[in-house]
Amino acid sequence: MGLKIDNLTGGYAGNQVLKDVSFQVDDGQIVALIGLNGAGKSTTINHIIGELLPKSGQLTLNGVDLGQAPAAFKAQLAYIPEQPILYDELTLEEHLELMLSAHQLDKAAAWDDVMRLLATFRLDDKLHWLPTHFSKGMRQKVMLVAALMLHAPLLVVDEPFLGLDTLAQRDVIQLMKAHAASGHSVLMTTHLLSSAAEFVDTFVVLANGQVTFVGSPQALAQAHHLSLSNLDDYFDLAPGVVAHDHD
Repeated sequence: MGLKIDNLTGGYAGNQVLKDVSFQVDDGQIVALIGLNGAGKSTTINHIIGELLPKSGQLTLNGVDLGQAPAAFKAQLAYIPEQPILYDELTLEEHLELMLSAHQLDKAAAWDDVMRLLATFRLDDKLHWLPTHFSKGMRQKVMLVAALMLHAPLLVVDEPFLGLDTLAQRDVIQLMKAHAASGHSVLMTTHLLSSAAEFVDTFVVLANGQVTFVGSPQALAQAHHLSLSNLDDYFDLAPGVVAHDHD
């Protein structure tokens, strides 16, 4: 089933940013929400994770309505923010144990998978490190491990490649593809259209808080006489995509 957003209108502090936004993220799919700064991407994400309340519209995840059963809705998703959020007084291992406990997962059953993810991001020898010793990229890797180890039905990733080295970017792509291949779904934001076109199933384009396109990377490229390799030129060519609202 996956995530379904129907006629979402909302914003914050009296500022209406989103206007009748509708799209879906089906099981087994990787969907990229794209748009210029201010288009409404972050506002959409904040509504999906429950940080903002919709003015109108409906959000459902595998048939669970966010407005009617917020705890059950949120229990089905894992979120990786653009800026890593870690507790200064907790080690890497303690961060992961806290996340497992919060989601009522048994450490003994999950730890082999956790260690596999840590090894993928070259963090398996840093279990006792505190965040003060981590670079920005390492902090982002901790957030990735903490989210991916949950195997949540919906993985929401805000700018997954920010601050990551080339090897880590490759690893993230493979892990997102594996997550989708297992029957789960991924919703991500990115400004790197050409790179995303290599592994994303669907682009959802936002402009001024409205959905202006939903379709495959190939369809977006063809509609604007571009190739996948120069799809990053889309925002220079497409009319009406310049945004003025806050993102």
